Amino acid sequence: MKQLILVFLGGGIGSSLRYCIGHYLNSPKYDFPYGTFLVNVVGSLLIGVILGFTFRVHSLSNNFILFVAVGFCGGFTTFSAFAFDNLLYLKSGDFTSFAIYTTGTLLVGFAAAFVGIWLVRFF
Repeated sequence: MKQLILVFLGGGIGSSLRYCIGHYLNSPKYDFPYGTFLVNVVGSLLIGVILGFTFRVHSLSNNFILFVAVGFCGGFTTFSAFAFDNLLYLKSGDFTSFAIYTTGTLLVGFAAAFVGIWLVRFF
């Protein structure tokens, strides 16, 4: 039960923060979903840092990982919003933005995770 509460609390915090960032950065005045892109990249970086610490010190508690990685990052990052944004691009026929957003999110997200691991290894 404790683990479920940790995931619940972390997810609530992450989802609330994602909402705030998306509210300000996914504005109709922009042609690009900057908020969704930002939370997915930052979440990937954070997962990389957590994974890096796990590799390095082998002492992160399971409760910490559940709260931050599963709960917070799970609530903070958003594949459903990413998919929705892409469907809007496809529906409007904006295949260039679709390709840039999809490729950019995947490449930058993976790169951020690797940078997170690297940061822990060298600092």
